Amino acid sequence: MSTGPDNVSRAVAVIGNGPVGQTTALLLARWSVPVVLLDQRPRRDLVGSKAICQQRDVLDVWAAVGAGEQIADEGVTWTTARTFHRHEELFATTFADRGSSPFPPFVNISQSRTEQILDERIREEALIDVRWGHVVVAVDQDDDRVTLTCRRPDGTTTTVDAAYAVACAGARSDDLRAALGLTFGGRTFDDHFLICDIRADIPDWVTERRFYFDPVWNPGRQVLIHPCPDSTFRIDWQVPPGYDVDDEERTGALDRRIRQVIGDRPYEIAWRSVYRFHSRLVDRMRVGRVLVAGDCAHLVSPFGARGLNSGVQDAENAAWKLAFVLRGWAPDGLLDTYDHERRAAAVENIEVTTATMDFLVPRSPEQAAHRRAMLDRASSDPGARAQVDSGRLAEPYWYVDSPLTTPAPRRPFDGRPPRGHMPRPGPGVLVPDVPLGPGAGGARRLREIVRAGLLVLTGSGVDAARVESLLVPRTAAPVRVLDAGSLDADTAPTVSTTLGVRPDECWLIRPDGHVAAVTTDDSSLVGAVDRLLQTTTVSTRKPA
Repeated sequence: MSTGPDNVSRAVAVIGNGPVGQTTALLLARWSVPVVLLDQRPRRDLVGSKAICQQRDVLDVWAAVGAGEQIADEGVTWTTARTFHRHEELFATTFADRGSSPFPPFVNISQSRTEQILDERIREEALIDVRWGHVVVAVDQDDDRVTLTCRRPDGTTTTVDAAYAVACAGARSDDLRAALGLTFGGRTFDDHFLICDIRADIPDWVTERRFYFDPVWNPGRQVLIHPCPDSTFRIDWQVPPGYDVDDEERTGALDRRIRQVIGDRPYEIAWRSVYRFHSRLVDRMRVGRVLVAGDCAHLVSPFGARGLNSGVQDAENAAWKLAFVLRGWAPDGLLDTYDHERRAAAVENIEVTTATMDFLVPRSPEQAAHRRAMLDRASSDPGARAQVDSGRLAEPYWYVDSPLTTPAPRRPFDGRPPRGHMPRPGPGVLVPDVPLGPGAGGARRLREIVRAGLLVLTGSGVDAARVESLLVPRTAAPVRVLDAGSLDADTAPTVSTTLGVRPDECWLIRPDGHVAAVTTDDSSLVGAVDRLLQTTTVSTRKPA
């Protein structure tokens, strides 16, 4: 794809061809935005399991670009997370679904395989130009473009001009962050974690995630076990500072460590690595015409699977907003809300995962005493059990306090729900998925139609045609107004009952499926649309 003057006004450069960059490129192309996808590596390096645990709503994002169903089908489905203290099970968490999603709560599949599947979709997309071996060495911006200077493998340089750029270059992006003038504050945890992908036949473990506090085979520390495809199990051991896996392998201690978990059955090590975990966040996620996403913007410990999952949610948030700006449907100021919303999500993820790490690796005698007391009491004391933190698993961020969200007094946000539960639908919350009836015009489920633009669902007492005539002249963005009852399928749950749509209500839903407003009068609805698009001016509707 050329990035000359004729199309630079609408092209986006995506820096980093990992899963966050791949998702960003595919979502932009879905909005008919041309993309140059850059990566400093010479080719795809398919090594190890890395980020394995993909959450239901992320699978749904990938479904929008034709990959979610395949990733879910190839992955190992699990619905239960079990937590043990030594040999005793403390509790098991199952994951609620307020709607009826076609996807399980979580699937485990190696990041390498996920990248391969996304690569297949990218090869089918004419609007994405993939360029390996391009190291971004300089970023220059002016009023209408960003120019990236890239070094190629032969030592020559080239430039890529684009209207905007999205930096998804991963954790090791210090030079790129420095070029953007970003700080990357936070902390690094002292303890290390040994990760091994083990191939073995262990039928009892294939449907659940297991977390062990202080097992006899890793005293004083933790072990996490995840099932993966092809009879592979991902085992994470917390190990002390200074741990040397090569020395342990030479002495046979690594084999003994593994057999303490899996027994005498045959096994093969498919991959191993030792990590230190970080908790870091850039000082801003928008720098002029560059948005920063994924591990390039934030790092969290993996207990809770909030790394890649939150990166994909960065990608979706960035993609629809960039598309709306580039298509002339919203002003450039809409992109400021990317920083507001996704930094807030990153802050929450850091708070959640840091609390987990502080429970796993206490930083003071008081924290250590609290941990011992909670674990000792948890088997018989529900209050203590609730304070045992083995990782609060990934969930969408709820944009309740976003500048794009119009609060609804009759539908207040109840706060973070208990472990494994979802909040009630309302402003800021991601709509549950539900099957659709014949009135949906061929769409099979609610999440399919929310991503076409702005969606307004009306209650039985509201004239949908009148609402459409009110909104369509006000915005150039694609708007669809539907009677919620007309979407209801014959089977439960339905759109109306899942959302709890009242006869006098209009539900305004964003292109990423989050509820922007629930209103009961024309003026409030119009104001909510203006707020969502960050504009108060009347525009002439343009063809999509």
